[in-house]
Amino acid sequence: MLKHKRSGRQTSLSLLLTISFTTLLVSPSLAQKTPVPSPSSAPLQLDLLTKPKDYVITANTINLEKIATPSLWWAKENSENKLLDNWIAYPASAKEPARADLIVNQQIWSLLDYLERYDFVNRLGSVARKDGYNVRVFNYQQELLATYTCNFNTSPALCSIQMNAQNKLGLLRSL
Repeated sequence: MLKHKRSGRQTSLSLLLTISFTTLLVSPSLAQKTPVPSPSSAPLQLDLLTKPKDYVITANTINLEKIATPSLWWAKENSENKLLDNWIAYPASAKEPARADLIVNQQIWSLLDYLERYDFVNRLGSVARKDGYNVRVFNYQQELLATYTCNFNTSPALCSIQMNAQNKLGLLRSL
């Protein structure tokens, strides 16, 4: 048990150092020239999970003729099956870029420390980014927990992760 805790702390510390070094390597002049847009302020539309419109994709929407984007089914089935409960993906519109609203299991989310939550958002945000989607993470109480937002007008896309302030408390507990 002690060995498991120590390896978890080492993983968390390693992830924290990676995040810190990555942040230091980003050129401030690049960030000033190409800002990352703010996350979408559109409300979460949970009713689309049970009554999807033909323009959205959910975890329960399957198209056998072509693979739909974003590729979140694979991530859900492989590693996020208990944490990632569902999602709603909206195509790009004239008003905003494509986005995927992820709905997580609050019980599992609350067991994760800050770095584990950050890692989840980063992994799924990276999957969605490949298909040109921004990500917002919610629970079923429609609380915004985190965002992964990109400026797709740059190459490579410049992205930002924002975590809900309450999530930072887990960082102190895990170190």
